[in-house]
Amino acid sequence: MLVAAAVCPCPPLLVPEVAAGAAPELDAARAACTDALGVLAAARPDRLVVVGPAEQSGLGTHPEGTPGSFHGFGVDVGVRLGADRGEPAGGPLPPSLAVAAWLLERAGWADAPIEGLGLAEPLEAERCIEVGREIAARAERVALLVMGDASACRTLKAPGYLDERAAPFDAEVARALGSADVAALKTLDADLAYQLKAAGRAPWQVLAGAAEDTDLGGTLLYEDAPYGVGYVVAAWS
Repeated sequence: MLVAAAVCPCPPLLVPEVAAGAAPELDAARAACTDALGVLAAARPDRLVVVGPAEQSGLGTHPEGTPGSFHGFGVDVGVRLGADRGEPAGGPLPPSLAVAAWLLERAGWADAPIEGLGLAEPLEAERCIEVGREIAARAERVALLVMGDASACRTLKAPGYLDERAAPFDAEVARALGSADVAALKTLDADLAYQLKAAGRAPWQVLAGAAEDTDLGGTLLYEDAPYGVGYVVAAWS
């Protein structure tokens, strides 16, 4: 059963070495992520599942101890998803889960075993919700760390250029995540999310499936669009 969730953005720029001189611009987002992870720890879960977007087909599983790095972003920073229990099978963490691993290491997470799940962006809503239900049934007390960005079309200099639909889309996402509105997350428009380059759509719908039949409440901890990309941090407990 899902007992808590944290929603965080997943830009590698959250890692100060990657952001370099621009690092202070995301200090508030990093602090909000730390607060959200504190809510997960306070829930005392039996298992933590980290979900995030990945460039793959279907689902990609990443057991505890899977390594990741930010070498592709020009810095010699390595991470590992939870405890090192020997070299796990499978490839390196996708960037979204590498950011999650960095956040967990930064917070000193040692509260429960961890597993990671990378989600292909085209994964349909029904499948995402089903995956969420499966995750919630894995242990008596499950926590979710949900990684994903909102639209990338908020300004002219945004990665996806300016799209007038982006701000209303992001506002509704922030409202739904901040209020733990499961029904709204389930019905997010996957086609619109794709057009707006909102990489968090599938992970958020996994969260919606996991949170069915719970009475979790949400708190919005951060919402902004630096660099023209929507970043949302929320905690459910």
